Amino acid sequence: RWHSKSLQTGSTALLHGLAEGQRTLSRAKRGWVWNQMFVLEEFSGPDPILVGRLHTDLDVGSTPIKYVLAGEGAGTIFAINENTGDIHAMKRLDREEKAEYTLTAQVINRDTDQPLEPPSEFIIKVQDINDNPPQFVEGPYRASVPEMSQVGTSVTRVTATDADDPVYGNSAKLVYSILEGQPYFSIDPNTAIIKIALHGMDREMREEYLVVIQAKDMGGHMGGLSGTTTVTVTLTDVNDNPPKFSKSLYEFVIPEDLGIGKQGGKVKANDRDIGDNAKSTYNIIDGDEKDIFEITTDAQTQEGILQLKKPLDFETKKSYTLKVEAANIRFDPNNGGPFKDTATVKIAVEDSDEPPVFSKPTFVLQVDENAPINKVIGTVTARDPDVTGSLVRYFIDRHTDLERQFNINVDDGEITLAKPLDRETDLWHNITVTATEVRNHSQISRAIVAIRVLDINDNAPEFATEYEAFLCENGKPGQVIQTVSAVDKDDPIQGHYFEYRLIPEMLNNPNFTIKNNGDNSISVLAKHDTFRRQKQEMYFLPIIVTDNGNPPMSSTNTLTIRVCGCSREGIVQSCNVEAYVLPIGLSMGALIAILACIVLLLVIVVLFVTLRRHKNKPLIIKDDEDVRENIIRYDDEGGGEEDTEAFDIATLQNPDGINGYLPRKDIKPDLQFMPRQSGGPNGVDVDEFINVRLHEADNDPTAPPYDSIQIYGYEGRGSIAGSLSSLETASSDSDQNYDYLREWGPRFRRLGELYSVGESDKET
Repeated sequence: RWHSKSLQTGSTALLHGLAEGQRTLSRAKRGWVWNQMFVLEEFSGPDPILVGRLHTDLDVGSTPIKYVLAGEGAGTIFAINENTGDIHAMKRLDREEKAEYTLTAQVINRDTDQPLEPPSEFIIKVQDINDNPPQFVEGPYRASVPEMSQVGTSVTRVTATDADDPVYGNSAKLVYSILEGQPYFSIDPNTAIIKIALHGMDREMREEYLVVIQAKDMGGHMGGLSGTTTVTVTLTDVNDNPPKFSKSLYEFVIPEDLGIGKQGGKVKANDRDIGDNAKSTYNIIDGDEKDIFEITTDAQTQEGILQLKKPLDFETKKSYTLKVEAANIRFDPNNGGPFKDTATVKIAVEDSDEPPVFSKPTFVLQVDENAPINKVIGTVTARDPDVTGSLVRYFIDRHTDLERQFNINVDDGEITLAKPLDRETDLWHNITVTATEVRNHSQISRAIVAIRVLDINDNAPEFATEYEAFLCENGKPGQVIQTVSAVDKDDPIQGHYFEYRLIPEMLNNPNFTIKNNGDNSISVLAKHDTFRRQKQEMYFLPIIVTDNGNPPMSSTNTLTIRVCGCSREGIVQSCNVEAYVLPIGLSMGALIAILACIVLLLVIVVLFVTLRRHKNKPLIIKDDEDVRENIIRYDDEGGGEEDTEAFDIATLQNPDGINGYLPRKDIKPDLQFMPRQSGGPNGVDVDEFINVRLHEADNDPTAPPYDSIQIYGYEGRGSIAGSLSSLETASSDSDQNYDYLREWGPRFRRLGELYSVGESDKET
């Protein structure tokens, strides 16, 4: 039989085996009895602790047996003595880390390691002890509650946790209490709800409280572990305090020239509350002439700003007394009241040096447009409102009277005319007059003076437009030729009325007459029907137009009347006398066709002549032997100085330079040479020519060290004209006579004409 034993080692490491169920097996199946569970209290000691002892009936000394342990923690946390079967805990056991371990035990042959019995499973359960204090995981806490809250008002709830076993014993049973924060707050020992414990807690007296809460396990009994946390409780504001002025009387001195809307003073009502509960609004509830002032609230500083609504006048009223009220915007009727306060404001008006004041802001004056210079138009007046009453001087702002058409008397403000006025040019003149104190020139006032120019009849009426009438040859007597109206630049009060008449010389006009239409217009009528273009193409009818002004003005206007050919319907077709003498048999369409043919023939002739003039032979006849003015282009690269076969250098040679000295073109010559003679020797030795040039270049100290361009003015062999170049001639163009060029044939005739024209231009 197997036996298990329980041992006890000390007060903190009590080991006892509890047989939750014993099984008795036959010797054939299992030769030992074991406990299915061992209970071991968690411990923290450094020494191994005996958990239990296993023994088998096979252990009689003759059989070499060996105890083997396997499973959770075998070999690390738990170890078995292979000889005696004692099981020890080798490391610290913590129930909060692992509450139980499952292991198996077996007996094997020490020599062969063959099992003597099947393995058996058992459990080691770690028994909890109170080794973990309560902890406030969410702490520290912050909470708020309105001030003046009733006793028992809930503030907040705290929660602590204990890692010990809540089932076994009282290790995890917690009880809450307040260590600091009494008598203001209390806590329920089981639910951990913090409540108000004192009546009338005022935020204005104390706003924040620090409460220390303790949680203790073991039901709060002696020997239990505890943990603490802090709760910061803030009292939130309620509107329980009215605004209060810092003083009951405010006194301000305001200058009388303070602008409208400007600040005249400040008042302040303090409120012990905060936020919206401390916001107040200010009003003027009483006082003399309170409509002169207004008070507004500064949202940032919560001050009452006293401002002007109307201007002050020291000479009229020197002081004011107002009653100002400050009231909370928000208030709770349950907290009592009223939440307002009043104060008295006394205002003394200070006298200021004010600018002159015009009798009215705008003056309207009138003047006739024909008024003489220096005529008095009107007077403006201003006074100094101050008690001292300074004298005033008047001036015209010349920016508003650029043409200086008006003057003003600096002493009495009398405005006179400086230049003649024309109503038809400007009907109104707006000028600005300034009034300045004599003793203080910085005090200036301005007024607008509007001067209206009154009309007089100084413009004669005239035709409304440039009329040109047309009269049909086949017109009837009494036919209206033209309706004429007139305009007048003047603007009389009674309106315009015009009188039309013919000039005295035309009163018995046999051709035309006029008729008044009664609407300031007339109709021009024909007296007969015998008008003919070939007889007289145009008539001029002078008409006199007179207005109804005083004195009346008149002008003579001429109406031009053309005699035209018209259709039977009276539509004008032609007003030219030439059209009348055309053959009667030709219609207008035939006439247009004839004119189109003539224009086409003229265009063809002009094109033909132009083409013939441009089809001329060239001035210079080019042939194989003529090398004058030719550009020879070589696209192949030369062979250097020894290459003399690329082109014929003789074409560049002037035979006259073989035996003579020619001037250089790359330096300024000291002497002027006469022009060369035409012609030259028949034979040309190129080799000798090059040697001569080489000798000249080697012996010339002024020759540049670079290749220079040599200009050859040789005209060509066989030319009887010789050289035409004037580059080397010592004479001017004025000494040359080019008439002989015309005798050299057609090649030089055009050139001679050009030079002759140049000579004539110079003379001109």
